[in-house]
Amino acid sequence: MDELEKMLLMQIADLHKIPDGAYNIRKNGEADGRRSTKHIVISPREDGKPGIDIRIAPHTKNESVHIPVVITKTEYRETVYNDFYVGEGADVLIIAGCGIHNCGQQTAEHSGVHTFHIGKNAKVRYVEKHYADGDGNGEKVMNPRTVISLEEGALLDMETTQIKGVDSTVRETVAKLAGGAQLVVREKIYTHGKQFAATDFSVELDGEGAGADVVSRSVAAGESVQEFRSKITGNAACHGHTECDAIIMDRGKVTAVPSLAANSVDAELIHEAAIGKIAGEQIIKLMTLGLTEQQAEEQIIKGFLS
Repeated sequence: MDELEKMLLMQIADLHKIPDGAYNIRKNGEADGRRSTKHIVISPREDGKPGIDIRIAPHTKNESVHIPVVITKTEYRETVYNDFYVGEGADVLIIAGCGIHNCGQQTAEHSGVHTFHIGKNAKVRYVEKHYADGDGNGEKVMNPRTVISLEEGALLDMETTQIKGVDSTVRETVAKLAGGAQLVVREKIYTHGKQFAATDFSVELDGEGAGADVVSRSVAAGESVQEFRSKITGNAACHGHTECDAIIMDRGKVTAVPSLAANSVDAELIHEAAIGKIAGEQIIKLMTLGLTEQQAEEQIIKGFLS
C-alpha cells in the first residue's frame, strides 16, 4: 500500500498495518488482501454479485474481522454486497468503513449493502466509519444500506460515523428483531459546505422482550442539509427508543422526523428530537480559558459527537 491508502485505512478502521485475525481489504473494486481464520471464513459471493460472504462459526469468542473499502479513483462508482452469517452464541467485533480520495473532476461513489443474519444469543459489535477528501472538484458519495435480522436473544451494537468530506450520503437501516433480541445504534454525522446527508431507520420489534435504542447525533454547518427519519414498530411486548439530537450552525438545515407505531398493548415506545444552535455561554466560557471562538466551537462539537 502507498501512503495515501494507509492514511485512508487509518481514518476509517484505525489500521496502521495489516490487522490480526480475519480481514478483507477492497481497493478500487478489487480485493487487495484477504485472510480467513479457523472460525471466520471470508469468501466471494456465490450469486456473482460484487462483495463477500462472512461466515462466523457458532460460539466464536474474542475474534474480529475488518472489511474496509478504499477508493482513490475519480469517475468511479460501485455497489458492493456483503452478507454476515453469525452463528449461535458467537461474540465478535466487525469493523467496516469506506475511505474515498478523489482528486479529479468526476464523481467517486461507493454504495454498500450489508446484510446481517445474527443467530440465537449471538453478540456483535459493529463499527463503521466513512471519510472522504481530495483536492479536486469531483463529488464523494457514499450510500450505505444495512439489513439486520436478529434471532432470539441476539444483540447488535452498531456505531456509525461520518467523519468528514462526504458530499452526499443516503443511509438506510432496516431491522427485524425476534424475542429478547436487542439493537443499539449510535450514529454520528458532521456535514459542512453544501453537503447532504439523509438517514432512515426502520425497526420492527416482532418478539416479546425485543428492544431497540436508536440515537443519532449530528452537526450541520455551512449550507449543508440533513434529514433524519426513523420508525420503530412494536408488534409485541417490547421496548423501543429513537432520538435525534442535532446542532445547527451558519445556514445549515436539519429535518428530524422520528415516529412510532404500536401494534400491541404491551409495546412501550418513546421518541425524542432536539435541534438547536451552540449556546453562546458555552463559547464564552471556553474563550475565558484562552480559546478563540473557532477553537471553542470545535471543542464543543468534538464533545457533542464523541
